[in-house]
Amino acid sequence: MTDITKEQVQAALQTVRGPDLDSNIIDLGMVSDIFISDAKVYFSITVPAERAKTLEPLRQAAERVVVAIPGVKGAMVALTADKKAAPDRPATAPPAQPKSAHSHGAPQAARPQPTPPRPAKAGVPGIGAIIAVASGKGGVGKSTTAVNLALALKANGLSVGILDADIYGPSMPRLLKLSGRPEQIDGKIIKPMENYGIKVMSMGFLVEEDTAMIWRGPMVQSALMQMLREVAWGELDVLVVDMPPGTGDAQLTMAQQVPLAGAVIVSTPQDLALIDARKGLNMFRKVEVPVLGIIENMSYFIAPDTGARYDIFGHGGARAEAERIGVPFLGEVPLTISIREMSDAGTPVVIADPEGIQAQTYRDIATRVWQQVAERAPQPAPAFIFE
Repeated sequence: MTDITKEQVQAALQTVRGPDLDSNIIDLGMVSDIFISDAKVYFSITVPAERAKTLEPLRQAAERVVVAIPGVKGAMVALTADKKAAPDRPATAPPAQPKSAHSHGAPQAARPQPTPPRPAKAGVPGIGAIIAVASGKGGVGKSTTAVNLALALKANGLSVGILDADIYGPSMPRLLKLSGRPEQIDGKIIKPMENYGIKVMSMGFLVEEDTAMIWRGPMVQSALMQMLREVAWGELDVLVVDMPPGTGDAQLTMAQQVPLAGAVIVSTPQDLALIDARKGLNMFRKVEVPVLGIIENMSYFIAPDTGARYDIFGHGGARAEAERIGVPFLGEVPLTISIREMSDAGTPVVIADPEGIQAQTYRDIATRVWQQVAERAPQPAPAFIFE
């Protein structure tokens, strides 16, 4: 099979007329950089913000012509809204204020405008609650924590899925010993992969492990929404989302467009990690996502030969931080050789050693997380019975 080129894709897209039918979307400069990986094509189309909702047929037409190219396995196309700048006002004076009959020419104070209500976030059919697992920086064991938390929730009796939202560095295929490509159902939605009784979706299933993902924000947003909303998750009590580290496009997309039941922050005990953890916590608070609590990972080291404990990174910093800012402290996870070895082998400790101390720690954390979700869930209105 010959490689698909950007020139082939551009030629196909030149057959798609723009929104006003006066030219094609390539010549109008509406198409972003085109990324091709594993015979799949990714790009976005920039459209006026006020017309974004009505131009979905344009996106579908672009997707159809690209998928029709011989050798193309699929296309991921996003609409990107291009907001127009506000019209310039004269720089000489502010807009005139209306005068009151009793003001003697003094300008009235501007009447405060009511804040428009936030649009409701569309849920995902079949999923009871969505929990984000996040960290302010990389290297704190967030993905290992996310997968063991998901498996602990499953061990506690819930039906669970996990979405790997780290587009640039997906970890779930390796952590859950999964490989291959997910199936498509009727050519429309993706069937998630599954292992250890949980359903899994990750960009790692769609591209090769060593592929460099060089994407801008709109394409990351589109990929996340498709992996969330165009996957046959079925009926789940909870979907755990392994967020990428930091506070970038992926985090904002999930926080602003998905009805998250809450976020779990993962940190190590040392001050530097806690500083970054605060940034992640503050981001979720600003977008009105409840923080379910903080987990202190790598809380202490247990020597495999003697069983002695060493506080390599200090100890108790996350607990103290949780108390300081008024969020629940969910638990301490020790740093052990077994957790690292089992994770690398694709057999998380909750599965490999379900009766061990580490697995019990994760199950206790899962219980506390689910209690926080239940406490924050909207209560049904009372029923009134008239006799």
